[in-house]
Amino acid sequence: MSIAEPPSHVQSDKGLQAGAIGLVGNVVIGLAATAPAYSLAATLGWIVLEVGEKAPAMFVLAFIPMLLVAFAYKELAQDTPDCGTTFTWGTKAFGPWVGWMGGWGLAVSAIIVLANVAEIAAVYLFKLFGMNDFAESLTAKVLLGSFFIIAMTAVSARGILLSERIQNVLMAVQFVILITVSILALWKVFSGTAGEQAVTPSLSWLWPSGVDSSSMAAAIILCIFIYWGWDACLAVGEETKDSFKTPGRAAIITCLILVTTYVLVAYAVMSFAGFEETGIGLMNEDHADDVLTILGEPVAGGIAAAALLLTVAVSALSSTQTTILPTARGTLAMAVYEAIPKRFAYVHPRYMTPVFGTAVMGVTALAFYLVLSFVSSNALLDSIASLGLAVAFYYMITAFACVWYFRKTLFSSARNLFMRGVFPFLGGAGMVWAFFKSAMDMMDPDYGYTAFGPIGGVFVLGIGMLVLGVPLMLGCWAFGTKRFFRGETLTAETTVKVPDVY
Repeated sequence: MSIAEPPSHVQSDKGLQAGAIGLVGNVVIGLAATAPAYSLAATLGWIVLEVGEKAPAMFVLAFIPMLLVAFAYKELAQDTPDCGTTFTWGTKAFGPWVGWMGGWGLAVSAIIVLANVAEIAAVYLFKLFGMNDFAESLTAKVLLGSFFIIAMTAVSARGILLSERIQNVLMAVQFVILITVSILALWKVFSGTAGEQAVTPSLSWLWPSGVDSSSMAAAIILCIFIYWGWDACLAVGEETKDSFKTPGRAAIITCLILVTTYVLVAYAVMSFAGFEETGIGLMNEDHADDVLTILGEPVAGGIAAAALLLTVAVSALSSTQTTILPTARGTLAMAVYEAIPKRFAYVHPRYMTPVFGTAVMGVTALAFYLVLSFVSSNALLDSIASLGLAVAFYYMITAFACVWYFRKTLFSSARNLFMRGVFPFLGGAGMVWAFFKSAMDMMDPDYGYTAFGPIGGVFVLGIGMLVLGVPLMLGCWAFGTKRFFRGETLTAETTVKVPDVY
């Protein structure tokens, strides 16, 4: 039977639907998880305020450690194509305690972002239909945002094929609108019809000269947020055709598509809007939190304005689903290897999805969203600002796990030295820098919207959510089987529970 084209009904050893999606579907899931339109809308303005016309250079600089980490994912996935990703690889390299916390870091990032993207989808849909009062209403936002979390949890539970088909449509809408509006904006700039605020784009925008180290660090940390999510490709690896090669390739392709898209859109927005401190100028702080949708009317009238509102809503909505997918599969792997309660290992016999883990993920994200929304909307905003800590945390574990796991074969060839050693190590080092630099900046009480005495609320939320994993891990050790924590269920020599052939 061909490895490349397995029958759709075949199960992996964990009960997932083996070979259900191909390279394109895997890439789409990785792109959807990054929510490119929403990410650009939310961060491009702030990046420009930090570094001005050098924003495209920051996208390229931040792309470098992401690509280096993606090489680590590719090598580890080819050796061990397990849906546990960071948890499985971290355990095989460094032991159960580090692996468990790596899995927790991924779960934390998902919980935080789910609460925020669900609300973003609600707000932009209200704006799309001219319901601005509802967009400002806490009750209306929470009700629609909660519905989106519940609905996307249900879709994720119904099977990977349904998830992929929905994402194909959402992703097509998102990229068609983004690229079309960007090309229209650049055409107006070069034709001289963009207005007095427009500036001629320059290749020098891709070179970070003249940017001080503090501003550069702040911009790159923001850029890490907009790249995060591509690793969803690897979490659905057991459900992908040729699981030993396709997910890693999809991760690299996803990163390349993202950097190309981000640079194109940044050039279009910057050259059309200019850098004035008034109007649509990008140095106007009044609209720094969304410089994308304000361009719709000036670029191509009401249709473009509505299209951009739609694409940000679609972007956030698609990310709501694709964030659930990898996290539920991460908890499935943790349960299979007895790191968390076995109930999470239940896979629906018909849909071939980890329905219990998916449901728990949805309920947890919903609870987090409701608590922060009604306790403090500022705390919800600060939670997304803290996301970079969790992302850098589990990325660094993955990168260093690659180096250590393959340490005995690093010098067997030049390829192994760079792909399994040098590149992942540099990527991990970049994530270490991002983590500690972010943490130090977030400690400032003026960073974000909340503070706990002399300490910034963003720092408390970010570090607090990661530290919460310690008592949870100890609870699993105290009340679980203990076999995982004794190194009996998953070690460097363990043959992971994935199919060799379909």
